[in-house]
Amino acid sequence: MAMPPVFTHPGRHRVAVLARPVLLPIELGIVHQLFGQARVGASADGEPLYEVATCALRPGEVGTDGDFTVAVRHGPEALAEADTVVVLSSYEDYVQDTPALPAPLAEAFALIRPGTRVASICTGAFVLASAGLLDGHTATTHWRYTELFARLFPQVELDPDVLYTDGGSVLTSAGCAAGIDLCLHLIRRDHGTAVANDVARRTVVPPHREGGQVQYIRRPVPAPSAPATSAAREWALRHLKEPITLGQLAARESMSVRNFNRRFREEAGTTPMNWLNRQRIELARELLEESDLPVDQVAAQSGLGSAANLRQHFHAALGTSPNAYRTTFRGPVK
Repeated sequence: MAMPPVFTHPGRHRVAVLARPVLLPIELGIVHQLFGQARVGASADGEPLYEVATCALRPGEVGTDGDFTVAVRHGPEALAEADTVVVLSSYEDYVQDTPALPAPLAEAFALIRPGTRVASICTGAFVLASAGLLDGHTATTHWRYTELFARLFPQVELDPDVLYTDGGSVLTSAGCAAGIDLCLHLIRRDHGTAVANDVARRTVVPPHREGGQVQYIRRPVPAPSAPATSAAREWALRHLKEPITLGQLAARESMSVRNFNRRFREEAGTTPMNWLNRQRIELARELLEESDLPVDQVAAQSGLGSAANLRQHFHAALGTSPNAYRTTFRGPVK
């Protein structure tokens, strides 16, 4: 007897969420909430863009780290129908002592079609690495388990500082809340900034969280009580189209350039100039999606200067050109 299809809305992007015992319910909720909020036209009245289904190695109750279980209707057959597979973390990952993929997981992963996008939240990266999907890629996982990950999977380039990594068809994220950053990134990649920002607004989370997980790692000594750099960042966001120097930013906080640079890296997980460049690229994305400005004016309005400079930064950050990006999310300009 043939199994009924897991996904029932043709045309929607199909997301299968693989839940394993003992799961963290927040991770499961993140995937359903964020992808479930993504709508055509970045409007609450628009048609949903994704269909999300939870699956397990066997249908039935899956234990959580709380005092309740989750009833999962679908088995691994959902993986065979998915366009994107999201692997949640499990307490099994925290005590893993071998890089081998357990037989039931190996059988489930064999159902995933070639070309399917696969992503992990938190220590779900251990599963992706065990399956060989991260070989030759950069990956991340929760900072508490990076040493174990590096020991088990020396063939994977580990970046313990970032919130998520994007290797095209395979993506990883850090601790469970970094699943929010990853899902918003995927929505932004699929449907553009406007849709991702709308999801973030309605979910009441920042559309793009600054820095990496390095800022959340416990330090052996307390952080100094010097003034924060938030005022400089707020000022910079209002003046992106203008030339901005490190000295100007430091002056906003009445700091020396050296002290400001150090404090900024501690708070944002990156250098001031890298952060500034990323904000300008994000502004350029919004202008390309939401305005009819020519590319050279988009470059000027976002503070990236010339069209050539915009194309260079766009290709480095997104792997595409401004015109191709605009065509993807708005269609050809008439």
